Amino acid sequence: MQSYTIGQAARLLGVSPDTARRWADAGRVATHRDETGRRLIDGKDLAAFSVELAKSGGEETSYTSVRNAFPGIVTAVKLGDVAAQVEIQAGPHRLVSLLTREAVEELGLEVGVEATARVKSTNVHIDRA
Repeated sequence: MQSYTIGQAARLLGVSPDTARRWADAGRVATHRDETGRRLIDGKDLAAFSVELAKSGGEETSYTSVRNAFPGIVTAVKLGDVAAQVEIQAGPHRLVSLLTREAVEELGLEVGVEATARVKSTNVHIDRA
């Protein structure tokens, strides 16, 4: 299971590290410490929190797209026999991409994994971070 530092989580949620730290201190998202004492958030916990935050409207966030790249966290993967649907929460933005099952497996996409959705016209492409 991938884990994220407070700074990485903040970037994925589109907020400042101080905001992410306050949320962790308040118990809004669970953290644990690694062997060096850094606070980490499990990917699945961060994915669930990002969806909850987006639904509630969260705090005021500023999130911009640079060259149509939306870094975020995978919040859902639905696999079919040939096709798959992947959802990414990128700050306040929820992006959904339809791609092949093989691509999902090759990229190792699962809930809690950091990924980037790239948008061109009506297509959404996903890069594994």
